[in-house]
Amino acid sequence: MDGTPEQRPVSGREPVTDPSQLRVSDADRHRTAEVLREAAGEGRLDMDELGERLEAAYAAKTYADLAPLVMDLPGGDPATPAVPHAARPPAAPGPPGVPVAGQRFDTSVAIMGGCDRKGVWQVGPTHQAYAVMGGVLIDLREAVFTSRETVITCGAFWSGIDIVVNERTQVVVEGIGIMGAFEQARDKVEARLDADSPVVRVKGVALMAGVTVTRKGPPKPRRRLGGGGHPRLH
Repeated sequence: MDGTPEQRPVSGREPVTDPSQLRVSDADRHRTAEVLREAAGEGRLDMDELGERLEAAYAAKTYADLAPLVMDLPGGDPATPAVPHAARPPAAPGPPGVPVAGQRFDTSVAIMGGCDRKGVWQVGPTHQAYAVMGGVLIDLREAVFTSRETVITCGAFWSGIDIVVNERTQVVVEGIGIMGAFEQARDKVEARLDADSPVVRVKGVALMAGVTVTRKGPPKPRRRLGGGGHPRLH
């Protein structure tokens, strides 16, 4: 013994040597969710499976939690921390007879009421949104895109239409506000766009009304009332 005190980690914890036990980031959870949504668009997962795996992905703490969710899917590599290698383009519609996760909606209408499109659902190449003295919410963060570009045509009168996209979605706002607003709001999260990013083009007219596009992070898990079970998303 030379009298030199033993060096110990400042935190008092042993360093993590297994990469699978490292903590994941929000970006890791989001990339995993993209792989799951693409797999659903190809018919590899049904709607229930997609919902369960998305819940687990957003609740994951370590890479070991994420790996089982994508290990049976193309693009998932549980042997490395970066579980999904790269974000890929939105899936095209599968062949006839192959189910695609989520119900498809081509219109959203609210007349003196409300209409919400959120969670896991299909959005086609075009979508019509109309609101008269009401409110429409179109949340595309978990939507399964069936084409590379989606055109949303809005008509709002004394009302509001809110469109929510994630960090990977490219947005083009081309509408007109008359005594109202037709705009893209300030991003809540930083945009992470690449050549494979889906494009959402928003057109139409807001008359004494508001049409707003907002970029937000992934939905956060929400636990069911009464405790127990898997967390739900909101």
